[in-house]
Amino acid sequence: MFAHLLLLLLSFSSAFSPTSGHAPYAMRISCGARENVHTAPTNTLWYKDFAYTGGIPANATTPSFISPPLKTLRYFPLSEGPENCYIINRVPKGHYSVRVFFGLVNEPSFDGEPLFDVSVEGTQIYSLSSGWSNSDNEQVFAEALVFLTDGSVSLCFHSTGHGDPAILSIEILQVDDKAYNFGPQLGQGIILRTAKRVSCGAKQSKFGVDYSGNHWGGDRFWNSLPTFGQNSDHPLSVETSIKQASKSPNFYPEGLYQSALVSTDNQPDLEYALDVDPNRNYSIWLHFAEIDQSVTGVGQRVFDILINGHIAFKDVDIVKMSGDLYTALVLNTTVAVDGRTLTITMHPTKGNHAIVSAIEVFEILLAESKTLPNEVRALQKLKSALGLPLRFGWNGDPCVPQQHPWSGADCLFDSSSRKWVIDGLGLDNQGLRGFLPNDISQLRHLQSINLSGNRIHGVIPPSLGSIAGLEILDLSYNSFNGSIPESLGLLTSLRKLSLNGNSLSGRVPSALGGRLLHRASFNFTDNAGLCGIPGLRTCGPHLSVGAKIGIALGACVALLLLVICSICWCKRRENILRAQRISAAREAPYAKARTHFARDVQMGRFHGHDNARTAAENGPSLLS
Repeated sequence: MFAHLLLLLLSFSSAFSPTSGHAPYAMRISCGARENVHTAPTNTLWYKDFAYTGGIPANATTPSFISPPLKTLRYFPLSEGPENCYIINRVPKGHYSVRVFFGLVNEPSFDGEPLFDVSVEGTQIYSLSSGWSNSDNEQVFAEALVFLTDGSVSLCFHSTGHGDPAILSIEILQVDDKAYNFGPQLGQGIILRTAKRVSCGAKQSKFGVDYSGNHWGGDRFWNSLPTFGQNSDHPLSVETSIKQASKSPNFYPEGLYQSALVSTDNQPDLEYALDVDPNRNYSIWLHFAEIDQSVTGVGQRVFDILINGHIAFKDVDIVKMSGDLYTALVLNTTVAVDGRTLTITMHPTKGNHAIVSAIEVFEILLAESKTLPNEVRALQKLKSALGLPLRFGWNGDPCVPQQHPWSGADCLFDSSSRKWVIDGLGLDNQGLRGFLPNDISQLRHLQSINLSGNRIHGVIPPSLGSIAGLEILDLSYNSFNGSIPESLGLLTSLRKLSLNGNSLSGRVPSALGGRLLHRASFNFTDNAGLCGIPGLRTCGPHLSVGAKIGIALGACVALLLLVICSICWCKRRENILRAQRISAAREAPYAKARTHFARDVQMGRFHGHDNARTAAENGPSLLS
């Protein structure tokens, strides 16, 4: 256990961050809403829920008075997969408070509270426990402080088999980059989950906006705590202004320090106990201001602060350490808790009573390393190409949180890149009907692929040959066609290849055939068109598939030309005969007249010859 003292001694801050110079980014989503919504009494704007995720919108029942007064929610039935995520883009780089409120579906068929897990940026931050819907405290929401660096944030909800996750609202609220700086560990690899935040002695629970707090405070919820236990303390409140309250980097509201719990003569110690998860680290923030009129100066109230019996802060004198009466003081320490209870004790050493204004407890989580982005994109393309059923989900990150990896994808942590990678695909007998895309080669860390027993069609992508570490490839009993890519012969680590039960054809690559001599297990049976290795038919002189297709196309073209020529010849012949018949019909009368004329000419000639002989016979004409 280690502790360090954080004293907020800077000047008041304006409504803008002193480092950024602009208002903080804020995104509030009313889940399931079709229009933007404003809620009373602060007229808070909630954006409509559009194109962030899947699921089903429905009417909502708000389980607690601290829940936003919204009328809709979005729930995620298990039929759409065990993991469902909101992906919110265009989020500026920075430090954010991320808060998710849960809801109940207002329909007769939904009669119980769902129990599920929540993750932010691949790190599980919360698991709902039974009874959460009957609570008026932090159980109705999950909240965490996280650094966002890639322009987006993912919030995922993981089914645990106890009802469908139902989300009422989501808030992404920017805070100062140094907010809750508990030590050198704070940074992109750390997430602070809100375990408890109480305002001691306050009459009502409030959000930061109810305190008119600085927007850079993240609109924190402060649960009122009237007492630590019966007769152990008494509440105290004032209206006097508190100095050094709302300042960078945490911007606590001034009103937080205007109430407190003070121990009694019967119980001088103030003790607060909180149930926690064991074997975790917790960051504890304690708030004080000397608002008791009976204390007028330094040394009149001094106490030790113990965490689970160990002194974390000794001789705490609020007036001395803050510099004055009615002045805010914040102390922070980090502890490791082995058991299930975190106990904070304030034990007076001077004066008879201890005092405290507020307590914050955060669980320190190590942010999970994500999966390599190229491999996530490749899996998403594979999901689309194979037509993966909705029940698989495959939303968010395939490997984290580690409690909820994707079904059918095996993960391996790559120490060189400090990222998760995919080293196995097991999607056998899932009724897949799509094709295998070339992008599968982007999963370059694969050692095993089993897609057997589906209805995957198309060719085997040659890019598989570039996955150097592939040892097992089982594509049996699908509908793959075409030839086996020569590139598979480059897989020197391949020791099991099952391509049986497909419609493959052609010669088995010689490199694969030779591998059989090295005790590799290959199965090419039940492919009628394959040849070239023992167990398959002998490859004789034969044409390739391309050549056969070319010949077939050529024959079809020649036949088509022959038919066209025959039709043209027949048409031409018919036209000639028709023309001859028409011509004959038109010339028939003229032909008859010519025949009569020829006959008359011939007869005239005959009579002339007779007259000539008579003249000769009769002698010379008397008239000559």
